[in-house]
Amino acid sequence: MSILDFVLGRALSSREERGEQIGPSAGVPIFGLDALSSAAYGPEAALTLLLPLGASGIPYILPVTICILILLAILYFSYRQTIAAYPTGGGSYTVARENIGEHTGLLSASALMIDYVLTAAVGISAGVGALVSAVPALHPHILAMCLAILLTIMIINLRGIKEAGALFMVPTYLFIGCLFTMIGIGLMKTVAAGGHPVPVEAMPPLPSATTIVSVWILLKVFASGCTAMTGVEAVSNGVKAFREPTAPNAQRTLTIIIVILAVLLAGIAYLVSAYGIGATDPTSNYESVLSMLLRAVSGKGIFYYVSMGSILLVLSLSANTAFADFPRLCRIVSLDGYLPQSFSLAGRRLVYTEGILVLTTLTAGLLILFDGVTDRLIPLYAVGAFLAFTLSQAGMVLHWKRRGNGHWRNIAINGLGSAATGTATIVILSAKFVEGAWVTVMLIPTMLIVMNMVKRHYNEVAKETSSQAPVDFAHLQAPLVLMPIAAWTKVSDKALRFAYTLSREVTAIHIMGEPESEQVFQNCWAQFAALPAKRAGLPSPELVVLKSQYRHVLTPIVDYILKVEQKNLDRQIAVVFPVLVEHHWYDYFLHNQRPALLKALLMLRGSQRIVIIDVPWYLSA
Repeated sequence: MSILDFVLGRALSSREERGEQIGPSAGVPIFGLDALSSAAYGPEAALTLLLPLGASGIPYILPVTICILILLAILYFSYRQTIAAYPTGGGSYTVARENIGEHTGLLSASALMIDYVLTAAVGISAGVGALVSAVPALHPHILAMCLAILLTIMIINLRGIKEAGALFMVPTYLFIGCLFTMIGIGLMKTVAAGGHPVPVEAMPPLPSATTIVSVWILLKVFASGCTAMTGVEAVSNGVKAFREPTAPNAQRTLTIIIVILAVLLAGIAYLVSAYGIGATDPTSNYESVLSMLLRAVSGKGIFYYVSMGSILLVLSLSANTAFADFPRLCRIVSLDGYLPQSFSLAGRRLVYTEGILVLTTLTAGLLILFDGVTDRLIPLYAVGAFLAFTLSQAGMVLHWKRRGNGHWRNIAINGLGSAATGTATIVILSAKFVEGAWVTVMLIPTMLIVMNMVKRHYNEVAKETSSQAPVDFAHLQAPLVLMPIAAWTKVSDKALRFAYTLSREVTAIHIMGEPESEQVFQNCWAQFAALPAKRAGLPSPELVVLKSQYRHVLTPIVDYILKVEQKNLDRQIAVVFPVLVEHHWYDYFLHNQRPALLKALLMLRGSQRIVIIDVPWYLSA
């Protein structure tokens, strides 16, 4: 077994694609981790903004969460309709492109791509934050742990969607079970205590109020709490990953995710309000809200550590939603010509490898830039997701209108969804703009410009290379053949023999070396090349020896080839390269790579009349 097979698994054939499709049980951990894990940091992000209100700010978390849940319900019904109407996937990008316009679709795609990168970065940093909360001694190693988790998730996803689902299933359902248990115990204790339960362990004191409540503060709290809804669109983007019946399985998965998320958000909001738990300063004596809530409900026993372990795993692995959707979105956009075509190619495990690698690189850059601290990343978050939500719902309204009468109910649902998410986008953008959302606002048009440049390039290439004319076979003649040669070997012997199959006009180009080695080469050339050609009744190959005062090799050869081309404007020039092919990849470091560099220079400086040909000699071991 090769190292690659051991790390990534054996290569899968195209016929095995159906076997890689998943059902709802695997769909929840693959496409729902982002949404479900946001229950761990969404309420905390909202509570952090209530800190200036002190203890008086805690009761506001419940009404804010109710508003978020109403918006979540609207999105749920809207995306159920999107899945049914577009079972091929693509989500917001496909809906906006087909119903509003291509540029609107690209706007949605840009917003989603940025959101997916932030999803991966926020999920991993929040997971490490949960670990540091339980083990404060690890605080100096936050960034290193973030990058290690990112690398692990990348490798898991390169192994294929089915394996990712199987690996993530246990921590996902353990996380759900632990939080449901915590909420159940907390609710029973709250009811038994008449709505005012006593924490099992003492909670950190809340700071004194430094300001009074205002509409602006509540809007900012709502904006931060809305991060709990990012990831809702994930299922609609990855519909094709589900086994038949595709759309019903995707809808079933979406329903499970939304119901679980709603219960978690409502339960956490109610319990933190009942227990009087607020957020802590992330830069000093930090403890996550879920850690405090678990200690308040059940104390710091076995259940606490199992629950914190599951939270850490799920938060860290929540980046998988981005890894499941980002490559699929890139593939669809690349098929439309707005991203490099390599994004559309399935890799050895039937996943879109280039999208996974690009997402890993961008996420690593973001984690390094913000030192892996969740609170520094949160302000950039949710703007892209809600912009995509809005465009998707607006596109669905136009979709149903085109379908004609009888779809008023669908129009009403999607219209309400568009209005609600559009309003939320404005609120989030206004509340977070100064804190960092301006970065997202700048990145989106930048991506639009880049994607349009890619499309323009592909259009120009297609225009220049397209042909409707028959092949012109008149006036064909053999090319002039030029062959760079350093020494006489079996490799150059094979290349010279091939050169004579192309043309009888063959010229070898050699850079003069030291006198002793040069004399040996000249003798070999006369004895093993020129003389055998004459005996075979062929014109002897010409040998051109170039002097290089400063021992340069590449430039003199390229210059000579270009001079020959200019002197023979009516002929093609075939440049034949003798190439040594090593048995082991690491052996290439033992040889110079001049042929590759020569070819690169010729491609940069050459013209249509220069043809480059490799003649390989394969080493046996």
